[in-house]
Amino acid sequence: MEYGLEGGFTAIDPRLKVGIIRNVPVTTHPFTDYFKGFEKVEAVRKIFGEKTEEVLRNLNVEFGGRWGYMGVSDVDGHIMISARYIKEGDIIDIYLDIIHELVHVRQFMEGKKLFDDNFSYVRRPTEVEAYRLAVEEAKRLGLSDERICEYLKTEWMSNRDLERLAEAVNVKFKRAKS
Repeated sequence: MEYGLEGGFTAIDPRLKVGIIRNVPVTTHPFTDYFKGFEKVEAVRKIFGEKTEEVLRNLNVEFGGRWGYMGVSDVDGHIMISARYIKEGDIIDIYLDIIHELVHVRQFMEGKKLFDDNFSYVRRPTEVEAYRLAVEEAKRLGLSDERICEYLKTEWMSNRDLERLAEAVNVKFKRAKS
């Protein structure tokens, strides 16, 4: 049995007595409605060059209740942001993450595979490139290597992974004394 709603069809397991439309619309908003002045940021201009204003004007952002931080859709290249993170996160981290994700937007536009499982997260070329530009911007802002390492660290990253990433993006990593 198949049900259709606005072109969204789904095959239903005959054991179930319900219909589930799986082709659901993603509600997005224009990036420039929520992020002002990024077209003037040198790091962002470095990402998109002459097309900076056009790309940002046409870029969408989706705020969701999901756990986490930010990411770029590998389906259409829009930015997905945790509503909780945008509300409660450190403003410098959010700013640097936007720059990081804009690199992924450009990579998506170039047809690069954003989530290449042939590499660990901290060695994935797309991640290293995105972190490298965010770190350059962090250094321009005057952040110390210690503060940049705080920015780089995530819950899913071991200290060894953090050390590898810091090395890849030219940040001095201070090992904790045992």
